[in-house]
Amino acid sequence: MDNYYNPEDLPRFQEIGKAAPELAKKFFDYYNSVFEEGQLTEREKALIALAVAHTIQCPYCIDAYTQACLERGSNLEEMTEAVHVAVAIRGGASLIHGIQMQNITDKISM
Repeated sequence: MDNYYNPEDLPRFQEIGKAAPELAKKFFDYYNSVFEEGQLTEREKALIALAVAHTIQCPYCIDAYTQACLERGSNLEEMTEAVHVAVAIRGGASLIHGIQMQNITDKISM
């Protein structure tokens, strides 16, 4: 194996409950409920999940939600735009922490 990520592991996701089946059932019940049609469509939820997957940099999630988006009718342009929204939020969150740096610099420079 050249890296920690093994694409063949994604279909084995259900196996995470092997050692704690009660907890896994609770998680999967919740997980499946979250992605059901509600105020947001399944397509919209898949796009959100894809953007979040890029933010947390989970290769398994990126694979799963790219497929989910395509299955629900999204195209590459829409998915790319969703990823750019995530990038903008992530970048802004990093930049705002620069204020903390400025505060410390101001405090030490006094």
